[in-house]
Amino acid sequence: MTPLWDTYLRPKTLAEALQAMLTAPKPLAPLAGGTDLLLDLQQGRHPPVRTLLDVTSVAEMTRLERRGDQLYIGAAVPVARLTRDPLVVAHARALTEACALIAGPQVRNVATLGGNVAHALPAADGTIALLALGAEAEVASLEGSRWVPLRELFLGPGRSALHPERELLVGFSLPLLEGNDASCFRRVMRPQGVALPILNCAVWLVRRGDEVDDIRIAIGPADAVPFRATQAEECLRGQPLTDTTVQQATQALLEQARFRTSPRRASADYRRHLVIFLFHDTLRIAWERATSPPS
Repeated sequence: MTPLWDTYLRPKTLAEALQAMLTAPKPLAPLAGGTDLLLDLQQGRHPPVRTLLDVTSVAEMTRLERRGDQLYIGAAVPVARLTRDPLVVAHARALTEACALIAGPQVRNVATLGGNVAHALPAADGTIALLALGAEAEVASLEGSRWVPLRELFLGPGRSALHPERELLVGFSLPLLEGNDASCFRRVMRPQGVALPILNCAVWLVRRGDEVDDIRIAIGPADAVPFRATQAEECLRGQPLTDTTVQQATQALLEQARFRTSPRRASADYRRHLVIFLFHDTLRIAWERATSPPS
């Protein structure tokens, strides 16, 4: 059997990893859990590589901690850890629910949140949850590090804005809950060996009395990149949560979203039908989880 790579590197620090990206034989690919990359290499869906750069020992990419009013999650943190970590459960409920649905237990033990995002699929569960939670991503190169809104990492289905041989996705930062906000993630899936989403939805909102003070809604797949239902958000923001406002938001979502037909999963028409119930259910649960402060 022909080897899938020639050189395997496992740096311990971010500086070592970035230096290796400069000096290691090319083509090069970063490796975290490898649950997508190794299969793609074996099945010819990824261009051949000479070097695999294993980032799972990079200290900066394996941290999970509170930083001021933000929750920091390293890109190499396994998704199984995110399903049970107390900080994530308390402040990013949608993310714990999304990660619990990624593949099976063995895959979750090695798959990473950074890999879920870097694979750049518009319905990746972790990505949709992060989008609703208002996450930013830390991207590093030899020129330095920068923070970017999560959605800027995507160019199209399977096409990441990250340069695979010059940039590393280091981690994510998202706001801590303040007491009257909450989130929820739900999906509909079709079992086929490993269950894959037909449609998923994440909602984060702030509740003040009977009004939606602020809200973010993410749906996947509803566009070529991870989708924010911004028009639906505008219908609900600052409004009481009533049957009328929910219906207005639903109509706005349907007008903005661009559902597509997938031969293995579902038709566009079925997804348009399904998203109504999925959105209503996810919104309701997030609303019920949010506690309203005294007036």
